[in-house]
Amino acid sequence: MASRIPVPQLQGVTREEFLQRIYPQRKPVVLKGIDLGSCTSRWTVDYISQLGGTEEVKIHVSAVPQMDFISKNFVYRTLPFDKFVQRAAENKHKEFFISEDVADIRKQFPLLEGDIKIPEFFEKKQFFSSVFRISSAGLQLWTHYDVMDNFLIQVTGKKRVVLFSPRDAQYLYLSGTKSEVLNLDNPDLNKYPLFFKARRFECVLEAGDVLFIPALWFHNVISEEFGVGVNVFWKHLSSECYDKTDTYGNKDPTAASRAIQILDRALKTLDELPEEYRDFYARRMVLRIQDKAFSSNYE
Repeated sequence: MASRIPVPQLQGVTREEFLQRIYPQRKPVVLKGIDLGSCTSRWTVDYISQLGGTEEVKIHVSAVPQMDFISKNFVYRTLPFDKFVQRAAENKHKEFFISEDVADIRKQFPLLEGDIKIPEFFEKKQFFSSVFRISSAGLQLWTHYDVMDNFLIQVTGKKRVVLFSPRDAQYLYLSGTKSEVLNLDNPDLNKYPLFFKARRFECVLEAGDVLFIPALWFHNVISEEFGVGVNVFWKHLSSECYDKTDTYGNKDPTAASRAIQILDRALKTLDELPEEYRDFYARRMVLRIQDKAFSSNYE
């Protein structure tokens, strides 16, 4: 079983403290006691259903609580926002719902926007998106990474979040940006024998908590009860680094995408060689990548 490391919790952090002392460490941290406005007391099911209105939103629908992006055990649907919130809050229902529509709540839900104070711990020009996260009790979102820094603001309800360092990517059995290991609490170590080496960071988010998730940190989110949250993403790299066609903020930076494409072509070229030579030159490629790309100072 992967070792479990509690995510640090800090009370009443100011903007200056975050930027000078916390942000440069590039590690997750739970911020407690942040003034989030009246949303923590106002955002009941009835309230957000009424003020959110009947605008249709995109959602993921799954018949099981543990969502799997690899096998795609969910479908995409649209539903009026008020109906979606009401169904997500049901104790028993035939289908599970989670909102994954990327949006700016200031524009899409202006009547609700005034209730929440987003921590201004980054410059306004860096803002990319603010995303509603409304989920039924028991829902689990697959382990994945994002290419932008973000705050997961837990407005109501409770979530358990498991995180893994980018340096442990080789133990997570990746398929693209997602991990194939779905059951983190009882993983199949016969199928995923290296998973136990991954350092597991964990925290429970209560209403009013804010989790800072640095870019590239893998995270898995389990809703322990019905809850409403907001993800805020911002660009911490220069705008030129990001794919300009990236609507959802989950495409790898353009330089990384080019490097992966080049690597894929190189590996395909090695297929022209006999197995002995493929093995030898693949090992040489790995050594060159280790020498040139890996940083001993990066955690």
